[in-house]
Amino acid sequence: MPYDPSAFPPFAVTVDLVVLTVRKDALYALVVRRGEPPYQGRWALPGGFVRGDEDLEEAAARELTEETGLRSQALEDQDAGAHLEQLATYGAPQRDPRMRVVSVAYLVLAPDLPAPTAGGDVRSARWASTDTLLGAGDGSGWEVEQQVPLAFDHDQILRDGVERARSKIEYSSLATAFCPPEFTVGELRRVYEAVWGVALDPRNFHRKVTGTPGFLVPTGGTTTRQGGRPAQLFRAGGATLLNPPMLRPEV
Repeated sequence: MPYDPSAFPPFAVTVDLVVLTVRKDALYALVVRRGEPPYQGRWALPGGFVRGDEDLEEAAARELTEETGLRSQALEDQDAGAHLEQLATYGAPQRDPRMRVVSVAYLVLAPDLPAPTAGGDVRSARWASTDTLLGAGDGSGWEVEQQVPLAFDHDQILRDGVERARSKIEYSSLATAFCPPEFTVGELRRVYEAVWGVALDPRNFHRKVTGTPGFLVPTGGTTTRQGGRPAQLFRAGGATLLNPPMLRPEV
């Protein structure tokens, strides 16, 4: 029996990006305010429809640049220290009121990302604390209207992205993606504290990360950028899996 494309309902494909960074010793996500229906005026994750002549990663890079002015190093240069991975696919029938839309979400982790600049079909773009976005923060410095959920199913996508980051830094070297090329153990510890939302014992943390083969490599340099005595600088080693893992404290 010949294949009949008209026998199947049409649907669109979009990409959504969970872009996470550490700012002010807390985990922040990139959000945009929608300028067009549906959910006009609501905050959302950056993203949009995949064009017919581009693959998924090309669409993700284009939407990120168009809507926020940021060019993800993770999308352009896998050796730049940032991290990109496909997070999950979301295809609930009613997730988009316009039509049947399946979204492929990406997780991007990078250090020291600049302030975004709104463009395309969004009114504004900004970094916001993931605790505040997901209802765990006090909303300090954030619009009262942010108590309204993110557009579409982006609350769930963001929650999944944050949990992916939290779980992966337990058993991989992913936390170094939030750090500059050379960093101190204290700076790395603050990444873990920001992502997990807990305080860690400095001495115990130092012993674990420096005692894990291939996790950190001394650069031979020191820094006083944190104040106090000079601190030893490290770079990420070649290990991709941590053995033993850095287990998340129970809270």
